[in-house]
Amino acid sequence: MLQEISIKNFAIIEEIHLSFENGMTILTGETGAGKSIIIDAMNLLLGGRASSDFVRHGATKAEIEGLFYFEKTPELKNLLQELGFEEVESELILRREIFANGRSVCRINGQMVNLSTLRQIGEFLVDIHGQHDNQELMNAKNHLHLLDEFGDEQFEEKKHHYKSKFERFKTLRQQLTLRQKNEQEFAQRIEILQFQAEEIEAAAINLTEDEQLLHRREKLNNIKSIADALSVAYLALDDEDSDYSSLNNIRTTMSELDAISSYDPEYQDLADKTAESYYVLEDVAAQLQRIMSDLEFNPSELLQIEDRILSLNTLKKKYGPELTDVLNYLEKVQLELSELTGSENDSERLEKAVKVAQKELIEASKVLNIARHEIAQELEKDIKHELADLYMEKADFKVQFEAGKFSSNGNEHVEFFIQTNPGEGFKPLAKTASGGELSRLMLAIKSSFSRRENKTAIVFDEVDTGVSGRVAQAIANKIYKIATNGQVLAISHLPQVVAIADTQFYIEKASTDEITTSTVRKLSFDERVKEVAKMLAGDDLTKEALAQAKRLLSH
Repeated sequence: MLQEISIKNFAIIEEIHLSFENGMTILTGETGAGKSIIIDAMNLLLGGRASSDFVRHGATKAEIEGLFYFEKTPELKNLLQELGFEEVESELILRREIFANGRSVCRINGQMVNLSTLRQIGEFLVDIHGQHDNQELMNAKNHLHLLDEFGDEQFEEKKHHYKSKFERFKTLRQQLTLRQKNEQEFAQRIEILQFQAEEIEAAAINLTEDEQLLHRREKLNNIKSIADALSVAYLALDDEDSDYSSLNNIRTTMSELDAISSYDPEYQDLADKTAESYYVLEDVAAQLQRIMSDLEFNPSELLQIEDRILSLNTLKKKYGPELTDVLNYLEKVQLELSELTGSENDSERLEKAVKVAQKELIEASKVLNIARHEIAQELEKDIKHELADLYMEKADFKVQFEAGKFSSNGNEHVEFFIQTNPGEGFKPLAKTASGGELSRLMLAIKSSFSRRENKTAIVFDEVDTGVSGRVAQAIANKIYKIATNGQVLAISHLPQVVAIADTQFYIEKASTDEITTSTVRKLSFDERVKEVAKMLAGDDLTKEALAQAKRLLSH
């Protein structure tokens, strides 16, 4: 149930706070006072589309917050767990902020959520019905959806099973049609993919060779400079034809220091360091000699390297920009080739799969249709009973089925028919029912559904339009009966509906030259007597009108 709602800077509402109880609560007030604005705010709190027009003039944002209590709603608890609200037991706080710049922020228990999540949760909390719901009844396209709402969990499973079979059949049929219409395109595509795969595979790409090739080419292109530098370096170290090479000089230094090393430890240390340097440079000289002897320029090797670099660059331009990208592209090509050439996509195999899927779809549709017809019979019986309570006992209601094409919802069209008087014959609902009859029929349908829907609260926004007298009393009784199973909030101008409510709030507005403000207050019994009397007799509160109002409220 909706325990509390707080609305701030919304339309003409500056700030109001309402607390609700179980049972039936009625909202009354003069036209334009803001009754429907409260319902609009509630609708936004449950995930409705927001607009900056809702923000009160002069305010930066509108704020709506509601506290909901729920129990015996396992589907809602499961959804909350799936959405990450693990510790929620039985209370939810929904909050919506609409800013003047058009931005909107939604929160559930303080956690920011997107609009879709808010709407998913809201669908379990409150069911809002207004005069526009009559338009829903008038459109035959909505009748299948309304009928399915009357189904239970087992029906939903059958519907889901059918839908999965339909999607399977639809996918396979599309694949087969595409395959048959584009055999030539498939062949061309396969040929292209095979060429690309072979081209990349033939290159035998090594991810490290790219850099190695460039380095080797650089070395070969500068072979003369390298050879000259190595020769100069070697001769400077160890020139056999010169008595002044570096190694000869260091060798002389080492001998002289070694000769005096016994006279002072410092001399010995210098002799050791010089010897160490000598042997290191001797190794360097030997390595330089080996490198120079192995160094040679091979024009054919350079040509091969240039060709390899050109091949790799060509692949990178086609499938790159890097070699890793080329190999990734190869994987994609191989996967697509597998899909196009695999046996599961052969036309013959697809044809067989389509026939099997079609057979399964037909079987699933039969099961779904039988279940729908059974639901229709229950709905017909239930609505006839509800209509009788609303003084339409001679009316008869029928759900008519007509074969149609397979779709995600089945292969039968559904339309509601009504016979308002015996002998007239059944006619489409949209062509026969008057405004008052539509209100009663909608209420009968919603009354039937309310016993099956797992909502915590139901809101009726002037669903009693176009009726009066004993019919008005019957509608009041029907709404109150729905409230006995939970919580009902209603807006009404009918004294019978207003009087039967457990609680009444009065919405009024005050205007100045600059601004209009809407306020709300809970009425006492005496105040309710006066309000109901005004509905019965206008502003002239006669003793008779007050007495009649008191009788209505007492009953």
